[in-house]
Amino acid sequence: MTAAQRRAWTQPVMGTQASLHLRGPRLDSEPAIPLAVAAVFEHLRTIDELFSTYRPDSQVSALRRGELPRRQWHPWLAEVVALCEEARERTDGYFDAWLPGGFDPSGLVKGWATERAATRLARLPRFDHHLNVGGDITARIAADNAPPWRIGIEDPGGQAGFLAVVELRTGGVATSGTAARGAHIFDPHDGTRPTELLSITVTGPSLLWADVFATAAFARGGPDVEQWVRTRAPGYQVAAIARAPRRRLGSDAACA
Repeated sequence: MTAAQRRAWTQPVMGTQASLHLRGPRLDSEPAIPLAVAAVFEHLRTIDELFSTYRPDSQVSALRRGELPRRQWHPWLAEVVALCEEARERTDGYFDAWLPGGFDPSGLVKGWATERAATRLARLPRFDHHLNVGGDITARIAADNAPPWRIGIEDPGGQAGFLAVVELRTGGVATSGTAARGAHIFDPHDGTRPTELLSITVTGPSLLWADVFATAAFARGGPDVEQWVRTRAPGYQVAAIARAPRRRLGSDAACA
């Protein structure tokens, strides 16, 4: 059996770092790889041009200013608006892209964009892939006998390095918390910043919905937050880290 090879590419995109890993036999001799890799990063850049809240020329920025009539929406914007409405319903309103400052789908777009970009790897069906965009991860294993991807979940307090390891075959992993971006998540019901949790990680078949429920669960909090996610997102696993005392709230650990 030919030993598996592994290669990685990293580029700045969407205000963060995106890293793509491929694994499989004869990786160095596959001619389709350069075009597929380029297509992944180009897709992410195109989505950023449409959805960045920091770019005044993006469609989202124009929508926030009230300058973009619906007939001019890009089809992807219409898709994301519909997904945000669905997300609000599925999360009891704890995910809501319609904030006081205007429409901001950032809590959904990164996971959605990462999944969409990974479809550009369909021309490489023999290889495992792992795409990480700012901590949102989508992965696929090509063969049943291939080992899973091992993904470390960082200690949000910065004390223990990694608190857990997720073994991911095909699906997504998303983490919401304050370690990377500070207190940026609001409870849409009252506008308060949640303080109960340090982080929450959701793993399941779709990165998009793992991302949505990680954000919503962080905003909601509560000692029953892990069960709340499992009830509304069957097939997803969740692990929350409480702020004080520093402990894992649940035991539904890190494997998919």
